[in-house]
This record gives sequence, C-alpha cells and structure tokens, in this order.
Amino acid sequence: MSHLQKKPFGTHGEVHRITPESAGWRYVGFSLHRLRAGETVKDATGTNEVILVMVEGKAEISGAGEDFGVLGERMNVFEKTPPHCLYLPRASQWSARAETDCTIAVCSAPASESAGYQACRIDPAGIELTQRGKGSNTRFINNIAMEGSPVAERLLVTEVFTPAGNWSSYPSHRHDEDDFPRVTYLEETYYHRLNPPTGFAFQRVYTDDGSLDEVMAVKDGDVVCVPRGHHPCGAPYGFELYYLNVMAGPLRKWKFVAAPEVEWIMERDAT
Repeated sequence: MSHLQKKPFGTHGEVHRITPESAGWRYVGFSLHRLRAGETVKDATGTNEVILVMVEGKAEISGAGEDFGVLGERMNVFEKTPPHCLYLPRASQWSARAETDCTIAVCSAPASESAGYQACRIDPAGIELTQRGKGSNTRFINNIAMEGSPVAERLLVTEVFTPAGNWSSYPSHRHDEDDFPRVTYLEETYYHRLNPPTGFAFQRVYTDDGSLDEVMAVKDGDVVCVPRGHHPCGAPYGFELYYLNVMAGPLRKWKFVAAPEVEWIMERDAT
C-alpha cells in the first residue's frame, strides 16, 4: 500500500490523526472522530486554527469559551445537504458531545498569533451545492471555506460528490509551487467515502517528472495525502464517491497548473 494512503485505525473513536510531522510536510492536519450517541471528545487547537466539519450526525459543541449548541443535520453524507461547521482560532479549547452517532472531521493548519480570526459557525445556509465539470467529469461541490470565504488565515476546506462512473479532481492539476499568481503551494488531504460503502475508487498522485507516481484503490474511510503533484480520482460504475478536502499553505489562494497531457481538455471545456 502506498505511504500516501492512510487506513482508519478502527471504526470507533478517533480513527484518523494526520499531523504535519506524520505526513512529512508543514501545514495540513486532519483527524476524524466517530462517536456514539452520548460520547464526548475534547481537544485544543494549540498553535493551529481549526475547522470542525459535522460530516454526519449531530453533536453539541462548545469552543473558545462559547456554547454553539447542537450542530449537524444530515445523518448520511450522501444526502448531499450542506454540513454544519465551526471555525476555531489558535489557543482554543473545544468539546463535542454526540447527540446521535456522528462523524466529526477536524481540519487544521498553523495560525499566526496576530491572525485575529474569531470563533464562528460556518452556516450551511451559505453553502450551495454547485456543479463543476462536463460529461463524465461532472461532480458537485459544497464549498465550506474556500478563498472567497474570509473565515480563516490558511485553511481551505471543501466537499466533493462524484457520481458513479465519473472522474473528479480532473483534468489533472497540481498546486505545489509558491509562485503566485501562477500557482500556489497547497498541501492537501482527501477523506474518502463510498456509496455503497463496500465499494472502491481510484486516486493517482503523480508529478510531471515521474519522481512520484502512486495509484491507490481507496476504500470507504481512507485518507489520501497529496504532498505534491497531480491527483485525479475515478469512481467506478456502481459506486458514488465523496471526499472532504483540506488544503493549506503559506498563502490562502487556490491557484493550480494543469498536467501537460490534459491542458487541451481544460482549454476546450472552458469554452
């Protein structure tokens, strides 16, 4: 199995914990908690900013000295309704008590002491499911906190739903150079889910020079780390694919470069 593919530790409690140290990079952290009704998880942001994403289920959440009440609405991620989310700045304590069985993603990146961002709900009313791509490249996006959303210093977070038989994160592209406005350096994690959950999908991570070229058969609950290179996903016929993306880098801008072999597709589809 590729070193970029992370299997869950189990089916209950904290099932993923990816840190910059464990991933061998500088910015993105990702953890995932699967709680049963009545269970509690507590943590601190430390020197990071954090976006909590209620992937599934409901939980009563407090953080940064505030009680945010019960967050969450969708009980199955493939309902495709917008998630309830919460931004927390550095030096914050937070806790979540599960009202139902729930899945909570913790997306993190380093934050400066002078950032000045405040704890806030990211309301689902401001997240609209939008279509991207054409033909068998069609997928649907819930933009939780992309660069147009001024809630964070570094974090970029989004959800993608890829219909069975379609491609996603395609045409192949990379964001692994700090050369704005041409391209930005952004590390990225993909938290994958499949419908039905017994299914599988494919993700390739590769560089133009071939120094990195990994093809992974991802299963329900896997995480893929993208330190550099292009990173398309394919959902076989019969299996719908969801993924939660977390990106971060020195600049909170999403600027990418297409792979040379697919530039013509991007140019054609832009017309």
